[in-house]
Amino acid sequence: MKKTVKKEQITISMPALDRIDMSILKLLQENARATVKEIAAKVHLSTTPVHERIKRMEQSGVIKQYATLVDHTKVKKGLMVICYVSLKEHSKNAGIKFIKSINALNEVVECYNISGEFDFMLKVVEENMDSYYDFHVNRLSQIENMGNVQSVFVMGVIKQTHQLVW
Repeated sequence: MKKTVKKEQITISMPALDRIDMSILKLLQENARATVKEIAAKVHLSTTPVHERIKRMEQSGVIKQYATLVDHTKVKKGLMVICYVSLKEHSKNAGIKFIKSINALNEVVECYNISGEFDFMLKVVEENMDSYYDFHVNRLSQIENMGNVQSVFVMGVIKQTHQLVW
């Protein structure tokens, strides 16, 4: 089965992922800095087909980006807050404006459109309670169409990963 993915107005046809593709993805999730040579040895292929498979997955959007997990407490961002946000108006245009505003806020490291009582869930990191208060009052609450915001303060991180399991 072929899947079609659009990226920057170019349509790239991506065959269904096979077990080798899935193994490559698992290895890259464990260590995004692994070399093609290291991955090739583990999946029992030469480097060229492994490189081609990785490039195909990048171009098709299966691999969105490579990232580094940072311990926020060690880079002067010791406060993590989950903010549940509801908007006053729920039109498409209002949602687009809100998302654009959120994307401009560096303190917001993740944003999810959710169902239920709230419309969005934000993960915010700040230096301390004073800096979060300033962010909340002077930046987040000033966004057009902002309704209710409920802040939940993270007491400790139990699990943090980007690895998908299949």
